[in-house]
Amino acid sequence: MNAEPSRLDAVVDRLRRMGRRISPQRLAILRVLVESPLHPTAEAVHRQLLPEYPDMSLATVYKTIAVLKECGEILELQFSGQDNRYDAKRPTPHPHCICLACGAIADPPADGLGELTEALARASGYAITSHRLDFYGLCPKCRAGKNKNPA
Repeated sequence: MNAEPSRLDAVVDRLRRMGRRISPQRLAILRVLVESPLHPTAEAVHRQLLPEYPDMSLATVYKTIAVLKECGEILELQFSGQDNRYDAKRPTPHPHCICLACGAIADPPADGLGELTEALARASGYAITSHRLDFYGLCPKCRAGKNKNPA
């Protein structure tokens, strides 16, 4: 039996310890954000949950995201000219591959990134507290012409 809590359980437990209420709507938002490999926008989370929670406002999604940001449980990816995207599955800085055609975001393996960060800190004298490393190009579907909805 696996004794390690799921990512969702860990986030819920942390929010409760911080005195945050976990409403059914907030739990649903958390579940979508934690389980999604797609780095969804707040609007996409809202659209996905509307059939189950027709009275849920977009503001509720944004408020939940703000709480998650406050406690370090979500990574916000900001893009100029595009909606922000969110990663609650892996909330610590890590590289992303971003498709210029359809906007898909992938989390590539990043062996050696910790060592690179430490080397940059030593070389620059900076105390590095965070980083963002994005690679832009075309995803496999767009390269193969199989993506029906390029952005």
